[in-house]
Formats: sequence, structure tokens, C-alpha cells
Amino acid sequence: MSFGHYNVEPRERVKMISGVEGVPISIQWGVQGYFYAIQVAQFGLSHYSKNLTAKEPKIKVFENGEEGDVERWNLADRASQISAVYDDTARSNVIEFQTSDTLSLGQGATLPLNNRRLFVLSFDLILMSNATITVTVQDEKDKTHSIHYMATGDKVIHKGSHIYYGIGPCHKWRKITRDLLVDYQKGLGQTNKKYVTSVQTVLGKVLKFSVHGFGRIDNVTLSSSSHMTQFFDAANWLLKNQDGKGGWPVKVERFLGTGFQTLSPGWYSAMAQGQAISTLIRAYYKTKDRRYLDACLRATKLYKILSSEGGVKAILFDKYTWYEEYPTTPSSYVLNGFIYSLIGLYDLMKIASPEEGREAAQLFEDGMQSLRKFLLLYDGGTGTIYDLRHVTLGRAPNLARWDYHATHIAQLQLLTSIDPDPVFKTTLDRWLGYTKGIRAKHN
Repeated sequence: MSFGHYNVEPRERVKMISGVEGVPISIQWGVQGYFYAIQVAQFGLSHYSKNLTAKEPKIKVFENGEEGDVERWNLADRASQISAVYDDTARSNVIEFQTSDTLSLGQGATLPLNNRRLFVLSFDLILMSNATITVTVQDEKDKTHSIHYMATGDKVIHKGSHIYYGIGPCHKWRKITRDLLVDYQKGLGQTNKKYVTSVQTVLGKVLKFSVHGFGRIDNVTLSSSSHMTQFFDAANWLLKNQDGKGGWPVKVERFLGTGFQTLSPGWYSAMAQGQAISTLIRAYYKTKDRRYLDACLRATKLYKILSSEGGVKAILFDKYTWYEEYPTTPSSYVLNGFIYSLIGLYDLMKIASPEEGREAAQLFEDGMQSLRKFLLLYDGGTGTIYDLRHVTLGRAPNLARWDYHATHIAQLQLLTSIDPDPVFKTTLDRWLGYTKGIRAKHN
């Protein structure tokens, strides 16, 4: 399934792209900000898909240290120094900078960029003491802003024409990749609410790159995109943050609606498990790094554990297996989340060896049996139904918004390509008809 239509960064429920981890920080259910595995996985999958379909990125290297030419750098005062030195860890020449403590951020040593076309910045960085990287940009109306990347924890602050992001301490060499347009728009749109104000103003030019403090820098580059770097930021976050149960617990509470018990922080989502698997198995496919495959195999554990016991498995009508996006009491049986959980299992069983993929294949078939039998419960005659609360709670159906209806259609389009059961094709055709105004017949 292609995730190229996903565009995670502009979502109002995304506070920012973490300067420390390089993945989205969500605020949908908590203004404090938190990492949400579904959002992280969708971020990774979107960039993986875009890498397959987009043109080759345009890349311009402004500094790589190898030439040893520091004349292009401008120093703010005589106390500031910049030089090309050999770094034993990097095994190459790099640029070392040490600037005066009395200078303001954005001053120190400055490298002119003056580029109107490329807005994805990357550089390698190691800090010997506190330091800040500043990128000065100009919007389409020629207004100048400074984006400061500081050696602090994750944060984003907007003050006047200045935007501040924390990127962590950087005591070891790190490759940092930032989409300057995203950082600019997210910075300007910050609120104290569960959304970020949408900012439509776009960048017109990247003016200059400045270093302040004491450290070393290399490979200062602007490009039109860096999809695989962003994909691996997501895959590596999932690898690093998988817990002992094989899952990615959601650390905020979730109230799905009247009649459902509130999910306390620490709950698991089958949709998160599935989309994390889809991300990690692609990382394994590209690298053959066993760690990614092992994480996928561990992620299947929660599919076997009942929601009531801390897993994601529910039993529909006392017999049929269902994997819950939200493991609520009573069960909610959200359709799109269930299908995404199945897609992850399918991706795993297709890439893993037959022996290692056997459990995923069985879990997938158990879920598909349920889907074949009960898919039509989600058909509303004019559109689709989001979940089965009308069954489990005896309330009015929770009709799917048109964007969720489109998701259901995209999911069925994939399922028709991997399962010959006619229920998927006939239902897909009917649901496509609903988008054109066709309605089920009445008596």
C-alpha cells in the first residue's frame, strides 16, 4: 500500500518535528506534546513512498571541510575563530568553530547560502560546549526570520522574528536534517492548544548559516528533499522505543466517546503495531539489518493478548478475532485501524522467511476471516461506518467522515489485490459509488 498521499508534517495535531529525534511530536490528546507511534510510522511511510515516486533530489553542498577553504566564512569579531581540522572520528577534514561569548545568536561565523530553491538543510555536528546553529531565511514577502537550533531538549519557541528549536546536546557526531519550511511554519503557528495554527506563508530564500559557540561541523547541504533520511529517523525511533512487550505504548489517555471507559496512559494500539511493522520491515528490506526484522517479530506479541489483559486482541461475537485500534471497554472495532494492523502483518509475512513469518501469517488469516464475514457491518448505504459502537453500545452509528471513507476505499483496493474473495471487490465498487452520489436502494 502506498502512503505517498500522507503529508504528516502540516497536520494541525503535529506540534513540530522533534529536533532531537527527527520525528513528529503530537498534541492531539495532550498539549504537552508526546510521541505517538502511529504518527511516527505514517511520517516514515510517507517519506518512503515519496522517495519511490519523486524525482531525484537537487542537492547543493556548501561546506564539507575537505577543501580546507574557510575564506567563505565571515567572522563577527577578531575573537572568533574558524579553521579546517582533521577529525579522527569523522576520518576527514571538518570545520571547527569557536566564537566569542559576547556575540548574539546568529552572529559568530557565518556562511552565505543565498538559495531560493532548496529548503531541506542537513549538516553533521559535534559540540565541545554549548553552541547554537542559526539559519536566516526570508519569506515570500522579503521578511527575515532566524531559526535557531540550540543544544537543549525538545522544544519550539516563537518570539518575534526568531524561532528556537532544541536539538539535544550533540556530544557525539550527529547528522541533523531539517525541513526549513516545516520548521518555519510550525514555529510561527505555535499555540497553547491541541493544534498548531496553519501558516500559509512560504519561504522565498535561505540567506545564511551561522554557528555560535564551540564545536565542529561538516557537510552543510541544502536539498529539495531528503526522504530516506526522514524515513530512517522514523524507523530508528520505532526501533529504539519498542518496549519489552513488543509495543509502543501511548502515554496519554484517550476518551473515545460516551459509553466507553477512558483508556489510561500506557495503552497499546493494533494500528500502531501494524504501521510500525510496515515501517520497520521496509527498513529491513532496504538494509538487511536484522534488528529491524527482530523488532517486527516482537511486535506480533500484542496481537495474541486480549485487550482486557493489556494487548490489542478482541473477540467479536464471542468467536471472531479482531485487532483493536483502541482497546476500549466495551470493544469499539474501528475498521481502518483493524485493516492497517492486518497490512502490517501481511508486509511482515511477505518479507520474512516462511518459518519466521508463520505466526504473522496465521494472525493475518485469523483477522481476514473476521473481515470477510463482517465487513458489511460497516456499510451505511450512503457511506461507511467508522466503528461498531452501534452494536456494542446500542447507540447511533458513528458515520465515517469522507476522508475516512476514502481511507476505507484505499484499504479495500489493496485487499482486492491480495485476497480473491468477492466480498472485497463488490464492496469496493459499492463504496466507490457512494463517492459519486449513488445510494443503496430503498424498499
